[in-house]
Amino acid sequence: MSPAAASTTPVDHTEEINRQILAVSEDKIAGFVEEPFAAIAAGCGLDEALVIERIRAMLEAGTIRRVRQTLVASNLAEGALVAWKVTQDQLDAGFDYLFQQDPFSGHVVVRSTDAETPGSQYRLWTTLKVPQGFSLEDHCAILAEKIGAAGFRIMPAKGFFVLGVGHVRRSVLDPGAKAPELARMQRPEAVQLSELEWKVLVALKREFLPAEITSGPWVARAAEAGVPFDEFCRIATDLNARKIIGRFSTFLEHVKPNATGKRVTRFNGLFHWAVPAGREVEAGGEVGRHLILTHAYWREAGPEFGNVNIMAVAHGTEKDRVLAHKAAIDAHLAACGIPVAYTNVFWGGRSEIKPSEISPFAYRDWLARIRS
Repeated sequence: MSPAAASTTPVDHTEEINRQILAVSEDKIAGFVEEPFAAIAAGCGLDEALVIERIRAMLEAGTIRRVRQTLVASNLAEGALVAWKVTQDQLDAGFDYLFQQDPFSGHVVVRSTDAETPGSQYRLWTTLKVPQGFSLEDHCAILAEKIGAAGFRIMPAKGFFVLGVGHVRRSVLDPGAKAPELARMQRPEAVQLSELEWKVLVALKREFLPAEITSGPWVARAAEAGVPFDEFCRIATDLNARKIIGRFSTFLEHVKPNATGKRVTRFNGLFHWAVPAGREVEAGGEVGRHLILTHAYWREAGPEFGNVNIMAVAHGTEKDRVLAHKAAIDAHLAACGIPVAYTNVFWGGRSEIKPSEISPFAYRDWLARIRS
């Protein structure tokens, strides 16, 4: 695409054609696909060349934050949501350290509650992945010393009910909109990879530069991995069958204003529910039916958080509307006869997102640096 074309190509996420593309490209291309941009084009009924032009332009403009093949990282590395107890004076420095210096922390978010509630002193929240063979507890202990945290709570996922994005598609949903069936829970399943498989996986998961947004994008990645293209696709297809490959996705910049000054979302709420022990799968399935949610999972938060065991995330441009979605889920749980002993919303403030590193080779290098 020429500079002149780039300057006239619409990059706003609300523009009609871009909205069509994003409704598919955010979270509708599942698994490994040899021609992902052709698959996006087919899904939204547009020409592949137009789709490539628009995605490339939105990526260059910052409307799209990243384009990448996602992985089911919970099957490759030990993962958890971690809440950190830091003082107000430590908050910004701790945030910066976890985002800039720890490649294994993914989402880094400052959260707050509308009132003093169980766990509200835990202001800093991160997702964390530690490669197989290493310890989440040990990693958090190292980070706690670096950021001066007085404590931390590690909350591994016992099961996932929803994992997606789709902010454009979800922005028009009414509170209470839900799927006709229960969300099925998936459990993390550790998978061992060979050195060759890791080479393919590392090449697969690297973010796409604008110039790489083209037909046949995996040809260059196969060369990068030092693997013939047919072999690269065979290994990627096998990894997909082993539930290691997630979606091919375009991630919107949904926290900060984009190039046109608009925000995709303004508020994100981490919803908490404490349901009776033994009913987590049932409750999570009912919660996960609600289409507004980008994430829903079973995590044990412990007494610090009122023994919460079901969590979910919803985004929106208006706080009252996010709360209306939460109220609709609460009403649905009550109608299903599922008692809730405690519930809360932790609101997201300052936020940065990056893919968590999951390579055991990278982890060994990081440990050597941090301990030198």
